[in-house]
Amino acid sequence: MSNQLTRSVHRLLFRRLSVAALLLCLLFGSIAYVNDQQRIEDDAVQLAVVRTDQFQLYIRDLLDASAPLAAEQLRIKLREFSDATGTASIRSGRFVLVRIYAPDGALLLDSGDNDFPGIDTVRSTIDAAPFKAMSADAIEVVSARLKGQPYVGIEVPMANTAGKVRGQILGVFAVSAEAMADLRSGILTTLLYVIGLIFATLLVLYPIIRNLLDRLSNTAIKLLDSNLQVLQALGGAIAKRDSDTDAHNYRVSVYSVCLAEATGLSRQGIRSLIKGALLHDVGKLGIRDNILLKPGKLDDDEFTIMKTHVEHGLEIADRADWLQDAQPVIGAHHEKYGGTGYPLGLHGSDIPLNARIFAICDVFDALTSRRPYKDPMPLDESLKIMESGRGMHFDPELLDAFAKIAAELYATYSGKDDDSARQRLDVITDEYFKASAADLL
Repeated sequence: MSNQLTRSVHRLLFRRLSVAALLLCLLFGSIAYVNDQQRIEDDAVQLAVVRTDQFQLYIRDLLDASAPLAAEQLRIKLREFSDATGTASIRSGRFVLVRIYAPDGALLLDSGDNDFPGIDTVRSTIDAAPFKAMSADAIEVVSARLKGQPYVGIEVPMANTAGKVRGQILGVFAVSAEAMADLRSGILTTLLYVIGLIFATLLVLYPIIRNLLDRLSNTAIKLLDSNLQVLQALGGAIAKRDSDTDAHNYRVSVYSVCLAEATGLSRQGIRSLIKGALLHDVGKLGIRDNILLKPGKLDDDEFTIMKTHVEHGLEIADRADWLQDAQPVIGAHHEKYGGTGYPLGLHGSDIPLNARIFAICDVFDALTSRRPYKDPMPLDESLKIMESGRGMHFDPELLDAFAKIAAELYATYSGKDDDSARQRLDVITDEYFKASAADLL
């Protein structure tokens, strides 16, 4: 079991470190993408500001004139400016559309690269955007992706020498394929660096972490073993108070697990069921010997006292956090499906599932075992008696499931006070409490 647990711990460690590595790759890849996107945007803004300042200086006479800006004059000036200074482009991309607006939003000039494949999409998008007047020191930057192509839109006011806004110039910057390739390459490079750093770190830290986890898992196993030993010792102590052997506790626990497995109960549910089965009568520690060990039938007053063992059991289990999930069996194993049980008179599915499972197994073992006041009953007679309690004492569906496994359980364990049930329960507890490191760590 220790080797199996060690392998489970190592698998758990590997999975968690792999997830951490993946998350770090995604994180740093995203950071690289955002940073490169910002760099491209900054390049476009810087280019736009420089070119706008140059153009405003070139048309200073028009901006300082009292007459409104004229479209034809701007077109001529822009053509002359472009011829004199060259195309507004850098490695990150180029401007594919330039528009100049009057202060009231009237379009004065539309100059675009009609050979650019996405120029119509750019124009229609700009046409749909509302005009917003700007102050002399403002600048507007918008990044967008149109039909898969990234763009940066920059809008800058044009002011005269006195600082009065005479118009606004809008430029649309198309990010180049080279820039996108650089972006992807930068992300890949960053991811490779991150992966390399992670693996280098793991080579250093993995042995240390694994050693610590091995020590932690061994400590957890020892603690769990101690809890299980106390559980069995406490359950066995009360079983021996009630009879001369603790075999009943082991048998009924094994029966309960077998029935739970047959009905598809979850692993967590079975762990809770084992605890409850071993401690189902722990409250009898609070019952006086003259009542608990009375050879004859209890009178009404004595039976009323005997029933308080359920409350005592719940109080005992409530003192340990690890036993909280045992309480459904401890508190409800004397409830009956028809609602005539105690202490609460619960009915049907209101009775916890673990308690309904245990009730069937507890009665089956009582019928098929030797007691001071009775001989063990044969299998057929026991099942016939239990069948008479269908829907009244027992859950019908669970009773049907138990009938399918009863013969094998009877042949293997019933009426035997040897260690077979205890040995089987040891295997079961190993499987359900120790097999997975995730259940311990």
